Amino acid sequence: MRAPDFVEIEVARRPGELITYNHAALVSALGGKDPACVAVETDGLSRALITAYRRPPLENLRYARPEDLVMDREGFITVGRHHDGMAARMRLYEPGSGAQRGAMFGTTGAGKSRALQLVLAAEKRSRIVSWLSDLKGGQSVPEARGQVDWRATTELEAMMQLRAGLCLVMIRTERYAKLGRSYFVIGSPDPLVNIRIDEANRLLQEGSPYRDEAAYLIKEIGRLGRSVGVGISIAAQAGHIEELGGSDTLRAMLKEGDVVLLRWSSNMMAALVSDGLLPLGADLVPIPRRSGPPVLRSRFERTGNEVPGTSTAGQAYLLGSPRPTALMRFFRVGSPVPVPGLDPAIVDLYGPGEPARLEAESVPHMGGVYAARGGPITVHDVAAAHALAEGLEAAGVDPESTAYLAGPNLAPPGQTPPPTPPGPTMDPTAPGAGLMPPPSKGKGAPSTRSRILDALADGPLNKHDLQAKVNADGGRQVRNIAPTLSEMKAHGELEQPERGMWALPAAPSDD
Repeated sequence: MRAPDFVEIEVARRPGELITYNHAALVSALGGKDPACVAVETDGLSRALITAYRRPPLENLRYARPEDLVMDREGFITVGRHHDGMAARMRLYEPGSGAQRGAMFGTTGAGKSRALQLVLAAEKRSRIVSWLSDLKGGQSVPEARGQVDWRATTELEAMMQLRAGLCLVMIRTERYAKLGRSYFVIGSPDPLVNIRIDEANRLLQEGSPYRDEAAYLIKEIGRLGRSVGVGISIAAQAGHIEELGGSDTLRAMLKEGDVVLLRWSSNMMAALVSDGLLPLGADLVPIPRRSGPPVLRSRFERTGNEVPGTSTAGQAYLLGSPRPTALMRFFRVGSPVPVPGLDPAIVDLYGPGEPARLEAESVPHMGGVYAARGGPITVHDVAAAHALAEGLEAAGVDPESTAYLAGPNLAPPGQTPPPTPPGPTMDPTAPGAGLMPPPSKGKGAPSTRSRILDALADGPLNKHDLQAKVNADGGRQVRNIAPTLSEMKAHGELEQPERGMWALPAAPSDD
């Protein structure tokens, strides 16, 4: 097949032989100079399609249009174009199954923020409830302010959002079980909810006080939320296990959904992200920072202009799609030149009107937490979290679930929530803004927190031995102690004198 601007070649090996290739060697063999002008897709067996272009095929791409961003009946939106001009689509919802989970990876400047703006705008236009944590202080996607149902800009509020997300999963699970429903139907009766954590490595990297709990919450929402219409997705610069809460299980689960790989910083990162998603023997063509063939310049031929080509921001691979090795590019988003303040072109892309909101039936179970979203950070202080856990544990509720409820006025499924107090309020100047009075502590067995303090009275322990000691004290069995440890560390009640060890804070010296 020939056309003025490209040549397409189909190749095959004999039965029993697999196609493998070296992309750089292939470009050289075809007489090419620019690796971006040669695209290869294989079936993972003995057939491949090679397309050689006269110019990089994704160098100029149009801007996103509102009609691209309305979800179709199968749950897809169009986010860009593949190298051959075919639509590049991402799935937000799978009929008969439910919400999606996924991940977006790419190095600095690769285009993650603009790609995320595109997806968030599509969710608003498709009446999907969007919960966003922009952990760059709100700088990554500032235009999302007022365009999503819940926008968090700090790690603390992101944790509140994740806890509320798991609480929502629990509430809907109880309700759907009573209906006899084993899968989610969008809009019947509830809207689809997607939780997106941008710069997720700030929560999940080693040293983060929320690392263990955040990894657990994301896993639980991903594992249980699909069938009740609560999805979870992260965006990060790296896919290394150390950057994902130290959990290979979390990385594997997220990779089962829509995985987007933008320009990467190392071959190791590409291999980690694409492992298990690519056909056997397939390679991903590296995405350079700027387009154009490599240039060798002699010291005698320098012109002073050493910046070739144009930016490749937005070029990516949709590894969870039927064409994981087909290079694509997200539609352009925003004004063609930088503007001061919010970009009006991006704001327009979201469209008019209010974003979709959470169903009214679930709101009372979240007490003041959902009502105060986006308000003062003090809406969820650590003391209130401890009071909540102690009160619910004393009431006989499973401590593994109480550690993840998002505020002292939440109720576990099947129980009536207490009345919402006058605060918190969205008005930060109001008296008591963001403060939630702790519930009265129930009488009964000691809390997990107090049992941990008792267990560490004789000296430091690793997590495994600490959990065993707590479970040997005659109290209720604790199945996962990690989130409580993280919470206590954040509050200064515990410290880690060395990696993997937990201890009471050292007494201040008299010297």
